[in-house]
Amino acid sequence: MKAGYMGIDVGSVSTNIAIIDEDRNVLESLYIRTNGQPIRAIQEGLMRIQQLIDVEILGVGTTGSARNLAGVIVGADVIKNEITAHAVAASTVVEGVQTVLEIGGQDSKIIILRDGVVIDFAMNTVCAAGTGSFLDQQASRLNIPIEEFGSLALGADNPVRIAGRCSVFAESDMIHKQQLGHNLEDIIAGLCQALVRNYLNNVGKGKEILGPVVFQGGVAANQGIKAAFEEELEVEVIVPEYHNVMGAIGCAVLAQDAVKKKKNTEFKGFDTSSFNYHVSSFECESCPNHCEIINIHQEDEIIARWGSKCPKWEAV
Repeated sequence: MKAGYMGIDVGSVSTNIAIIDEDRNVLESLYIRTNGQPIRAIQEGLMRIQQLIDVEILGVGTTGSARNLAGVIVGADVIKNEITAHAVAASTVVEGVQTVLEIGGQDSKIIILRDGVVIDFAMNTVCAAGTGSFLDQQASRLNIPIEEFGSLALGADNPVRIAGRCSVFAESDMIHKQQLGHNLEDIIAGLCQALVRNYLNNVGKGKEILGPVVFQGGVAANQGIKAAFEEELEVEVIVPEYHNVMGAIGCAVLAQDAVKKKKNTEFKGFDTSSFNYHVSSFECESCPNHCEIINIHQEDEIIARWGSKCPKWEAV
C-alpha cells in the first residue's frame, strides 16, 4: 500500500482534495462542488478519494473558508489559511516563484513572494466580478459550455473593450456589444481582458509583479484569461497541472512537515465519511457581547465549539 499526505481545501464553491507522496508528487486529486453543504462535501470527498486510491494517510492538513470545520471532522494535523497554503503549493511546484495569481469561484487573491517567503498579499472577497461564478453565469447566458470559453477567446480577431470593474456593468456592456453586431469571439476575448484589468487594478494594485508568475485556481483553466494576463504583464504566466487543487496540495505539504515534527497523525480515518455530523448554536448571555456559540456534533457528542470572544466555551 502506498503512503501519503492529504490536503483538504473547503471553499464556498468547491471542495478539493489532494494526496501527495514523500517526494511531494501528486498521487491523486479530487475537485467537487461544495453546494453550500461543507460537511456533506467533506464526507463525499473522503469517500470518493478512498475509492480512487489505496493509500495509508500519514498526515492531513486543511484550508479554505471552512478549514476549522474540516479540521475537526477529519482530524487535521495542521489548519492553515488560504494564503499560506497557496504560497506553499506554488513554491513546491514552481521553483523560485515570485508572484501567485489565484482566482477562485467567488474570490481572488494575489501573493507576492521573495526568496520563498510571502512578503505581501491582497484578497478581493467583496465583489464577484472576474471570479469563476461570474464567468459561469456569462457562459450560461451565452449558452456556451464554460470549458469552451477560453478557446473561443483565443479565436478573436478584434477584442472589444468591455467595462469590467463591476459584474453588472460588464454584463450590460456585453449585451450592448452583441446588439451592435460584434461576434461572440471578440466579445468573450474583450470580457477576459476586462476581467484581467479589473483584477490588476484592484487586487494587484500597488504590487510589484515579477516572474516567475503562477496562475492557479479554477479560472486558470481558461486560456483566454491566461492570454490576457500575459498580454498585460508581458511575462509568461505558468498554469500548473493541478491548478484547481493547489490549496489542497499546499496543505498536504504543510501536513507532511507537521507530522515529521510530532511523529504521528491526528487523522481519524476514512470512516469519518460515514459518521453523522450536525451543527447547533446558542447565544451566550454571560456578558453584553451576546456571542453566538456554534456546536459541532459527531453523532450525539459535541466535538468542537467556536464563536466565543472569551475562553468560557473553549473546553468541550
